[in-house]
Amino acid sequence: MPNYDAHVLSGVVTYPLVVAIAGFLSSKGVPFELSTMALVIGYTLYVLGADLPDMDHPNALIHRGTKPIVSVLVGGATYINLAGSINVGEQWLNTAVAWGIAVAAALVAWYAFTWMMPKHRGIVHSLLFAAVYGALAFLLVEYGLDMASGEGLYVGFAAFSGYVLHLLLDREVSLL
Repeated sequence: MPNYDAHVLSGVVTYPLVVAIAGFLSSKGVPFELSTMALVIGYTLYVLGADLPDMDHPNALIHRGTKPIVSVLVGGATYINLAGSINVGEQWLNTAVAWGIAVAAALVAWYAFTWMMPKHRGIVHSLLFAAVYGALAFLLVEYGLDMASGEGLYVGFAAFSGYVLHLLLDREVSLL
């Protein structure tokens, strides 16, 4: 099975093929918008997707890189939701207590991330998860970045394609 370098470098070098396919589909009526920003975001999520299915392996670089990001995001989101609602005294103490609770949530997320991951080459190595990744990319672009729907569709397609590239390289393409 290919390693990290093989997956990521395959994503790096095959992206022009995805651009060509999207351009062809666009010429046939698929409403992709291949703006410069969509192409750059698409490239990023395509290459990330080329290794993302291995996040279910605790020793994989993508797993070790994703776990702290998830933990920090959970901690940050917890703080944002608590800020202003903690009242144990002075403002500096309220802020420190809110961050203490946020750090506890981040620690829970740290350990839950690995605990909740299914077995390696399980459901995360599936077309279902490729579709979920593509849908999340679309939502990020259209609603998170407030870009055009056609740009979101293209980025979702690129993300999905990168994820599928990983599955093809592993020679393990399954629906679920």
